[in-house]
Amino acid sequence: MMLCFSFRNSLLMLSLLVVVVTTTTTTTTTCLAVSFEDSSAEQISAVTTTNRDIRLESSSSSIDHVLAPRRTYRKDPFNGLKMYTGGWNITSPHYWHSVVYTAVPFFAIAVIWFAVFGLCLFVICLCYCCSCQREPYGYSRIAYALSLIFLICFTLAAIIGCIVLYVGQGKFHTSTINTLEYVVRQADATSQNLTNVSEYLSAAKQINIDQVSLPPNVQTDIDQIQNTIDSAATTLSNKTQDNSKRIKNLIQFVRLALIILSAAMLLLTFLGFVFSILGMQLPVYILVITGWILVTGTFVLCGIFLLLHNVTGDTCVAMNQWVQNPTAHTALDDIMPCVDKATSEETLTKTKQVTSQLVDSINTVISNVSNINFAPNFVPLYYNQSGPLVPSLCNPYNPDFTDRACTPGEVDLNNATQVWSGYVCETSANGTCVTMGRLNPTLYGQMAATVNVSNGLNEYGPFLVELEDCTFGRQTFMDIEEIYCPGLREDSRRIYVGLVMVATAVMLSLVFWVTYGRERRHRAYTKHHNEAADNKQGAQI
Repeated sequence: MMLCFSFRNSLLMLSLLVVVVTTTTTTTTTCLAVSFEDSSAEQISAVTTTNRDIRLESSSSSIDHVLAPRRTYRKDPFNGLKMYTGGWNITSPHYWHSVVYTAVPFFAIAVIWFAVFGLCLFVICLCYCCSCQREPYGYSRIAYALSLIFLICFTLAAIIGCIVLYVGQGKFHTSTINTLEYVVRQADATSQNLTNVSEYLSAAKQINIDQVSLPPNVQTDIDQIQNTIDSAATTLSNKTQDNSKRIKNLIQFVRLALIILSAAMLLLTFLGFVFSILGMQLPVYILVITGWILVTGTFVLCGIFLLLHNVTGDTCVAMNQWVQNPTAHTALDDIMPCVDKATSEETLTKTKQVTSQLVDSINTVISNVSNINFAPNFVPLYYNQSGPLVPSLCNPYNPDFTDRACTPGEVDLNNATQVWSGYVCETSANGTCVTMGRLNPTLYGQMAATVNVSNGLNEYGPFLVELEDCTFGRQTFMDIEEIYCPGLREDSRRIYVGLVMVATAVMLSLVFWVTYGRERRHRAYTKHHNEAADNKQGAQI
């Protein structure tokens, strides 16, 4: 039972690998901007099937687009075997009921096998204990040959199934680890970018260019945004590491369980075949009882991995449909909410505002200090400025925060510090320029630091928008659906097929261990009886 529950946990985590990590990302960064309005409810959504139209009713009144409706159109055993029409929705118990129902045949086979074969073993043991067995009479060469042939065939099939299962678990482990590592990389990159934005905002708040700094209201806004970003980055990083560790432990447990199962079945099959051929009756019956239990557990695992295979396929299809229609309100919104366009633009506007004001601060100092030839008595504005005028910094935004092209004579954020380095003078001990130049080293350092902050905010602004309008999540889902989903589906299917082969082959091998042992005893008795009869007849002659 512990194994089954662990597989169930692994199933849930593996199918929602990306969702576990991106939940924290999108939810926390949404706090950077205003709240978004709840979507209005849609009652019914229609999808076209091969032969007829199926009316789909959302399992939640707030969902107006059902994900993977055709693939998840299955019977719900807890709803009178009616067809489930709620689509992919891991928060709905009816979805899980319908998925589990697909594995019912294997669970039923496991129960029937356990009961019927157990009853047969009980009858055999009862006969032996009560001494009701009779010595075998008669011998069929055809029955003996067929039992031996079938025993060899099913033994080979079991060996092949064990090999398929072992190879499948290795590929499944690799594909799941690769998917997990991809999601962790995405989360780490997001956390690092959030940390970088926070550091740039903190640096912007401390900017002071020749006693010119950001307005107090902007600094207050920066404090609020910075606290939210720091909390988001820390939470994302911590949860990513915790979830990654738990999922890796489950993946390792699944791998170890499958390796042990394939090795145990292989050993059981080999020993059963050898003991049957050698006619070792007691070891055969011990292995039969052991195999009876292992086959039952293997059929249960067949059902669990079929369930895993179906959920993996459902999730991949749901992600693909969400990528194609990200603005619709779906079951994924409860896990990874995306804000509207106005909210995204509000966040970008804040970063543009800070960037624009930092550029204006630099240009104010250039225009009012560096490019003016003050008299020596205007200290501290005078430091013996001389030479060509310092070019102003290009503001990448207009007053309405739309993109602005640089005019001739302006330097952009990318090469401003390099251009300005040619206007730096050498200074004496009191800070006065002793060579030609309009920027002293202290002022140049302040301007360079401000440009670095402005450039950083300008670069990370679009990143915040991508995070909030779900461009980041959409790209992540697209990569998983295109790159990792095919491998996950194929490898989970390979394990499921391997388990079916092993369970079926070993189940039939158990039957023919007993059958061949019986035919072997019949043959030995008949041979001994015939030899005794011949000897008796010869003695009479």
